[in-house]
Amino acid sequence: MASYVFAQNTPMAEYDRSLAWAGLLLAAGGLVMVYSASIEIAATSRYTGDNSAYFLVRQAIFLGVALLAATIVFLVPVRLWQKAAPWLFVGGVLLLVLVLVPGIGREVNGARRWLNLRAFNIQPSELMKLGAVLYAADYTVRKHAVLKSFKKGLLPMLGVMLLVSWLLLREPDFGAFVVIAITTFGMIFLGGMNGRHFALLVVMLALGFTGLVLSSPYRMHRIFGFMDPWNDAYGTGYQLSHALIAFGRGEWFGVGLGASVEKLHYLPEAHTDFLLAVIAEELGFVGVAVVIGLFAWIVFRAFLIGRQAALRERHFAALAAQGIGVWIGFQAVINMGVNMGLLPTKGLTLPLMSFGGTGVVVNFVSLAILLRIDWENRQLARGLPA
Repeated sequence: MASYVFAQNTPMAEYDRSLAWAGLLLAAGGLVMVYSASIEIAATSRYTGDNSAYFLVRQAIFLGVALLAATIVFLVPVRLWQKAAPWLFVGGVLLLVLVLVPGIGREVNGARRWLNLRAFNIQPSELMKLGAVLYAADYTVRKHAVLKSFKKGLLPMLGVMLLVSWLLLREPDFGAFVVIAITTFGMIFLGGMNGRHFALLVVMLALGFTGLVLSSPYRMHRIFGFMDPWNDAYGTGYQLSHALIAFGRGEWFGVGLGASVEKLHYLPEAHTDFLLAVIAEELGFVGVAVVIGLFAWIVFRAFLIGRQAALRERHFAALAAQGIGVWIGFQAVINMGVNMGLLPTKGLTLPLMSFGGTGVVVNFVSLAILLRIDWENRQLARGLPA
């Protein structure tokens, strides 16, 4: 396979270097910041054996696996991903079912989101994000002729996504549910969904989100804590209030790498959900602006690569590229909004940067697919087979 990829008399540099470097810079910066954010909690925890480098070592291993997986995935032609898309989606659904089975799924803090494989854990909702993007791209291409029909085009996908949503909410994983739902239906809209149907779907989703919040005291408390975190700074507003303190302390250039105070057992989940707050405190506005700029560049390149694929009538590749851009960009925006107090607290990590094995690997695999789509676009532009 490798010989096939590089046997076209094409230099190995024939890929989007800026996209690759943006992903690598975010991952490398994430590795440094995960270590900085976790060093204190790792040094004083029985779970880590009082090893201050515990999360650093694990994140470095995750990144190594992610880079290897991305290298292999880059060698896979996009047409094979299209053929495999329905099966990958079905596999993701089965994993979401398995995680709910007692004795198989691992429960942490009241949420059952992981499959315990002894040596490591797998988070099926992260795999489902990529599976949903590929399946939505394949579905939109296959159903393009009837996509404007509510009964034949939208309704089947709506039924499938209701099943996935129900499984995610059973864990519960409200954050993953929001990301997958918005990404999937955003892709169908990009693929040619009827505008009135899309508007109706947006209203339905808004009502559904509202109903889910109102029906859950836990989510209601999060909403009220988000609206006024200082009213209950030691309760529902605890995470957000300390995140805002971190942003305030950072000012323009930060207090210095490693000098954060909020990570010293004040800010919960500092190395996962609230990594951006630590970045803001230690590197200031400048550090946060660089992170935002790198994510913006990835999204921009994803949509441009998708447009180039569409001009060559590679419709699955175009939708897959744009779907990856929507997914990574939307999840990053939600995480940043939560850290800045613009959105209610959700259990969503910062893509490519936050601590986590499955998420990092899936993010790198997604970028590899995006790079492959771009590589095939360049091959076709030169009159060479993709």
